[in-house]
Amino acid sequence: MHALIASPFLDDYLVLKPDSQQAVKIGARKFDELLTTSADPEARCPEWLTDAARKRWDLDIVGRHLAEAVKVRTPSSYGYGRASYELNLGCNYDCEHCYLGQKKFEGLGWRDREALLHTMRDAGVLWLQLTGGEPTIDKLFPQVYNAAWDLGMMITISTNGSRLHSSQMFALLTERRPYRITVSVYGATAEAYDGLTRTRGSFKAFTTGLAAAHEIGLPIHLNLVITKHNAHELDAMKAFAEGLGVTYNVYSNISPTIHGGAETLPSQSPEFLRERKPFTGCGAGHTHFHTDPHGMASICKVGRDPQVSLVEHGVEGLRTLAEVADSLMLRTGGCSGCALSGTCWTCRPLAKLYQEAKSPLDRYCQHGGR
Repeated sequence: MHALIASPFLDDYLVLKPDSQQAVKIGARKFDELLTTSADPEARCPEWLTDAARKRWDLDIVGRHLAEAVKVRTPSSYGYGRASYELNLGCNYDCEHCYLGQKKFEGLGWRDREALLHTMRDAGVLWLQLTGGEPTIDKLFPQVYNAAWDLGMMITISTNGSRLHSSQMFALLTERRPYRITVSVYGATAEAYDGLTRTRGSFKAFTTGLAAAHEIGLPIHLNLVITKHNAHELDAMKAFAEGLGVTYNVYSNISPTIHGGAETLPSQSPEFLRERKPFTGCGAGHTHFHTDPHGMASICKVGRDPQVSLVEHGVEGLRTLAEVADSLMLRTGGCSGCALSGTCWTCRPLAKLYQEAKSPLDRYCQHGGR
């Protein structure tokens, strides 16, 4: 089991520790040395690498075989560094604000999932987000996690935290620690939390799971999700995060569903509708992509149409995404010719969903008068 990962990442070459936020940037020459040397099962870790590992992570790999201690990733010509993968849209909560809309329990079988992960590896994906629905309730989550970890990916799990205390999950994440566990927080009390999730006992499951993960020092980040049901507890939610000593973000803008449904919008807390920063572009479709439970790839979680089947086309299917991304970002369908487009707050795919949901302009557009 590798202790480090050496990999190209866009225009750089990095050495990383699977559960660390820190990295060592190396040049092409040193990476090529690792790539060549790793083919020899008897070759030892070079001195410059053992010194860097000790200095950066206090990690001792002196005398270890390079092929065993370091997962050296083969360079890819496809140029992708990140991806997100929805294992399943099913969830054990029933949150009113959920952008997925109808949460169906369905997805690929193991052979197709395994092939999909190899496709992501071949595309150059180094950072992989496992998400859902709730990914940890997916029956194949352990297999997916182990395979991605073995392929040398830096894994982020986006979860509600309700299953982190299970014996299987505890053992898995202790032995093979993730890069990050991002846990959504829906309240500071059982009344608010269970009310938002519409699931009795969800607050207890969340706090139990989070306590278990925190106790063994897993890398936790919290997303504080604010709706009209829990807005009064924002200060308490912040205090909770700060008491744990973990990083957190506050998310308060409620989006339509991925199908352009408006059923999520009533959960918006008007006083917490914040003004977004101007959208100046992103790497969606160019340097990162999203894959749904059926292996259909899109530029991101929002811009899901058109899609390409990675099960059918493999890694070659990704060659179409850059062109798709450029076409989706054009200001069309109600936004073309807008005098404020240069400082627009919202990317075109997200604006399209708001328009399909017949959302009030102030939720996504400067013409809303805010």
